Amino acid sequence: MNITRENLGELDLSIRVDIAENDYAEKVAKQLKEYQHKATVPGFRKGMAPMALIQRIYKPTIVADAVQDLLGESLYKYIDDEHLDIIGSPLSNNEKTGTPDFAKDKDFTFFFDAALFPDFNIEWEKIDTKLYSIKVAPKDIDSQIEEITERFGKFESPEAIAEGCHIYGKAVELNKEGNELEGGVNTFCSFKLSDIKDPEIAALFIGKKAKDTVVVNAAKAFTPSVIEKVLRLPNADAKKFKSDIRFEISGCSLITPAELNEELFEKVFPGQDIKDIDKFRKAIASQIEKANDEQCQILFVNQVRKQLLDNFNAPMPEAFLKRWILSRSNDEKVTAESIEKEWADTYVPSLKWELLDNALNKIQSLEPTQNEIVDYVKDILRKSGSIQESEDDAQYEQRLEESARTIAQDRNNVRQIVDKLSSDKTFVLFKEKLNPTVEKVSAKEFGEKATQQ
Repeated sequence: MNITRENLGELDLSIRVDIAENDYAEKVAKQLKEYQHKATVPGFRKGMAPMALIQRIYKPTIVADAVQDLLGESLYKYIDDEHLDIIGSPLSNNEKTGTPDFAKDKDFTFFFDAALFPDFNIEWEKIDTKLYSIKVAPKDIDSQIEEITERFGKFESPEAIAEGCHIYGKAVELNKEGNELEGGVNTFCSFKLSDIKDPEIAALFIGKKAKDTVVVNAAKAFTPSVIEKVLRLPNADAKKFKSDIRFEISGCSLITPAELNEELFEKVFPGQDIKDIDKFRKAIASQIEKANDEQCQILFVNQVRKQLLDNFNAPMPEAFLKRWILSRSNDEKVTAESIEKEWADTYVPSLKWELLDNALNKIQSLEPTQNEIVDYVKDILRKSGSIQESEDDAQYEQRLEESARTIAQDRNNVRQIVDKLSSDKTFVLFKEKLNPTVEKVSAKEFGEKATQQ
């Protein structure tokens, strides 16, 4: 067997694979003998058909299979041995190869087209992105405490709406005549009575029961942020929403908040020995900071990636990539013409991301290892209490390890974990390369910056 390549341009390659009869003859002979022993041929007892007849019937198929297996193995071994940084996978060049005749030919030559990843020159000095840090305001802690006390509070389902109730039902947008607006808001929703900013409108709900209706003007009843949440509208649409809404009530609930005491502190932060409200608030602040830091890291990574892509100046093997995309698609709508039409707006940005990832992974692998995934899953199982603890610590750790490895075997189960760990590694790399300035901002300011990217 002989494999050679020819450079057709800066990135395009032609790979030639020559396979001689002695490369596959032994394997074919062995399989023919196996067929002779097993084959049932009319006119002969099982296993007694002459080899010449077995060869005439089965040899072309066996040779084709053996050559194809050898071709695949040798081609990818050659790519690995030569350290060729191939985009996608090689494509058969049927025009050069022709149609092999496995019944008559003994030696075969195959041609493949391939393309290399371009050198992606990362110019770190052109990147100017700040790393934000969100200040935790006292109101953020207060809001979190309110959510915690409700979560651990006493739940009731009163017959009629009263002060402090959550209201559930359907929200229907009305037209100027008071009828349902065709194509308007029509959604199931929930909100607190205290979310209503106008006391007179809030009073309309007091005493109402399931199947009752209340009509209110959304803009008079709620702030834009509440409209956004309750009616599930985009932020910009919520700010402009002025319609009347008919609330069709399906029920209500009343939660008596849990008391702020040591019992609650232990439930929220087990094993941290929190005895007073000040330490409880500090623990919550730390929790919020951690969540905020993750959001800041995600924004930082996305902004750096965007700037890197904006500075992308590497050539791309367009002709090969268009053929490769077409060969990979099972969608009948994807044609050479549709790829050409959508090339600049759809395919090029996606390919740039892939090229950037390839360049970054040459600096440092950003793909989490299996052990890293398993450790992360173990931490989740440990915190959730999914694996019952026992007096034998070693036995508990073994069960934890086995469960985590079983879960991590299926990448579909841990896709989000893989993405998070990969993002974390990317953040560490970007921070190391850029040493960014850290700017403290409020949650509102961060939200505005995040929507600007």
